[in-house]
Amino acid sequence: MISAFFIFNQKGEVLISRLFRQDLKRSISDVFRIQVISNPDVRSPIITLGSTSFFHVRINNVYVVGVTKCNASAALVFEFLYRFITISRSYFSKLDEESVKNNFVLIYELLDEIIDFGFPQNSEIDTLKMYITTESIKSEMAVREDSSKITIQATGATSWRRSDVKYRKNEAFVDVIETVNLLMSKEGKSVLRADVDGQILMRAYLSGTPECKFGLNDKLVLQKRYPELISGNEGTKSDDAVELDDCQFHQCVRLGKFDSDRSISFIPPDGEFELMRYRSTSNINLPFRLQTHVTEPSKSRVEYTIHLKANFDSKLNANNVVLRIPTPLNTTGVQAKVGVGKAKYVPGENMIVWKIPRLQGAQECTLTAEADLAATTHRQAWSRPPIQVDFSVVMFTASGLLVRFLKVFEKSGYQSVKWVRYLSKANGSYQIRF
Repeated sequence: MISAFFIFNQKGEVLISRLFRQDLKRSISDVFRIQVISNPDVRSPIITLGSTSFFHVRINNVYVVGVTKCNASAALVFEFLYRFITISRSYFSKLDEESVKNNFVLIYELLDEIIDFGFPQNSEIDTLKMYITTESIKSEMAVREDSSKITIQATGATSWRRSDVKYRKNEAFVDVIETVNLLMSKEGKSVLRADVDGQILMRAYLSGTPECKFGLNDKLVLQKRYPELISGNEGTKSDDAVELDDCQFHQCVRLGKFDSDRSISFIPPDGEFELMRYRSTSNINLPFRLQTHVTEPSKSRVEYTIHLKANFDSKLNANNVVLRIPTPLNTTGVQAKVGVGKAKYVPGENMIVWKIPRLQGAQECTLTAEADLAATTHRQAWSRPPIQVDFSVVMFTASGLLVRFLKVFEKSGYQSVKWVRYLSKANGSYQIRF
């Protein structure tokens, strides 16, 4: 897959370098430093120079880089780079220049375990921490016992979980987190784009090697082929079913069971992990509606009337609602009035920022504002960038996805407690033109 792996600092100095194949020399790092780090115009995370491709992720003040000369899958390379970042954070919390210098021996140990001849190997954090540890030296007997466990876990059917896990209280927490992406036309007349990127996170504190079965109100199969899934089996109505696209699962999920009856069966890793990712592009429940009326009565003034309505149930609340309303570049000042929250003009960003700490479902609120403009010699037309809305709504899913059941089976027959939480949010991806 990849022929070399590097970590650079902002100056282009090589902090970590590892060559996996003979088709590249260590001097290839100079090419990346000159062509990418020293070139401020480069924005793409993938750069191909001749037959060599550079894949990089910039995090804090370092560049994590994978280099290949073959036609490798870009998605696979980036998955490995981000997996390396996640593993590094689990060991030393933050991946930056200082932590790389302080833990370079550990990083080389990790690279030797998680990648072999350029191909990713075992990248499960729980497994890695069993035999790559920064703790004190253990006794010889303890090392022997751990070695036997490592062998069983690394070569067994469930390499992501030990069999001797024990908890006093057996619990499973499920978080359904959705990011809503919206682009709406002027005055809210039509939706130009609406989709949801979702992920299901799970924290499993369960003893032994339990078998979990997970059910969603999904509609991934055609009604003609699987009519019993859409016609009301297990309480799922056709109107309540949700169409999911691009589903990606953790390696613990038995894909054969999912293909046959759409049930998600798995033996969960111990602790926190991402069970699946998905997208939904149809029947999106928009949590907020925005009506805008922006006029330019003269060359020196712009008037705003922004009406916001929460479209979810009145029993729910949205937290940290922030509207970013653009203003012309020659704005000198803004007078804004709001009934809920606070609004102020931020000159450095050329926008009015309206913050509402908490907004109840079905509630409506309005912002009115006047922007004063400076006189300019050559007046350019205002491009009117879209209004951006940030928010988080607990116990609400824009896709309509619901967890129908979560069952835990273990040979000892213990009872477990299950918790499910929903969260819909937007971070600059909820936009309305005006």
